[in-house]
Amino acid sequence: MPLVRENIIQMAGYVPGEQPGDISVIKLNTNENPYPPSPRALEAVQQITAEQLRRYPSPDARMFREAAANVHGISSDMILCTNGGDELLSLVFRACVSHDDPVAFLDPSYSLYPVLGAMQDAKKIILPYRINGTQWEFPPEIFKLNAKLLLIVNPNAPSGTLADLSTLDRVIRSFPGVVLVDEAYVDFAPTSALPLVRKYANVILLRSMSKGYGLAGMRFGYGIAQPSLLAQLHKVRDSYPCDAVAIAAATAAITDQAYAGATWEKIKYQRSHISAALRSMGFTLPDSYSNFVLAQVPAHLQAGELYQRLKTANILVRYFNLPGLTDKLRITVGTAEQNAALLTALKTLTAAA
Repeated sequence: MPLVRENIIQMAGYVPGEQPGDISVIKLNTNENPYPPSPRALEAVQQITAEQLRRYPSPDARMFREAAANVHGISSDMILCTNGGDELLSLVFRACVSHDDPVAFLDPSYSLYPVLGAMQDAKKIILPYRINGTQWEFPPEIFKLNAKLLLIVNPNAPSGTLADLSTLDRVIRSFPGVVLVDEAYVDFAPTSALPLVRKYANVILLRSMSKGYGLAGMRFGYGIAQPSLLAQLHKVRDSYPCDAVAIAAATAAITDQAYAGATWEKIKYQRSHISAALRSMGFTLPDSYSNFVLAQVPAHLQAGELYQRLKTANILVRYFNLPGLTDKLRITVGTAEQNAALLTALKTLTAAA
């Protein structure tokens, strides 16, 4: 008798981006915010007491929910806090998807989705993006799906492209199941699907404190949905998913909108700068609304080889050896100094090829 389920034996697990131990490496591979979190977040961590660590934390992270509700202009019962955005995804799969249920997601997209589907032994419905030059568009099939769950990253990863609200509205209107709009990168975009949560009972937004607020090391995320849907997710969650330190840091960070907004503007400015510089070197890339760009390398170069050469130069970017991505590099937007080092290295490497 096998020790674990057969579908687990057969599946491949999620492969995270490389986390080097050498702090001298310029790390542009996992879309972390290049700027530190708000000083208020650091102060909140430093003020954690031994008594707070001795006790269990707030099971629903009430302090954060109230702060986030104020920022978003919604009620706190529309917010569910989780141990990173990935835990929210796990909860949705756990609550909504059974054996052989159909789950739909776009491709290329977040590579954790098929892994979670395999865990539930679900049927995958893969919707390839329609890619025309630098344009990434939803395929027509997305408007006539019949599935239990549909996952949409918006802005998309790894492309950084953004679907407009009218398109998302059309998708949600026609879909019979739950639509999860993964907005991990929405802080760098001009629009959010938040109005659609108020309009539809089958929509969940995923938000993360890792990207926009510089708290990737804290693993804090949250979902936004109508209370009736969140009540079902509460039934399948862990007892105390968010620790006391993370709750304090995340609450302080989200209340400091002035600081966060200033870092977002720096990242957007640098995103425009490196996009223009890459295009001048012969790279092709769609307009990005995230904190990264997806750059197709010039025809005379190999993306995998360029990735390795950058790594040798102590610069990490992300290379996906996957269909549709083998000629591309995903590059996180860093600080001005990090981006300058990247562009200098790429000029040297492309000129020598």
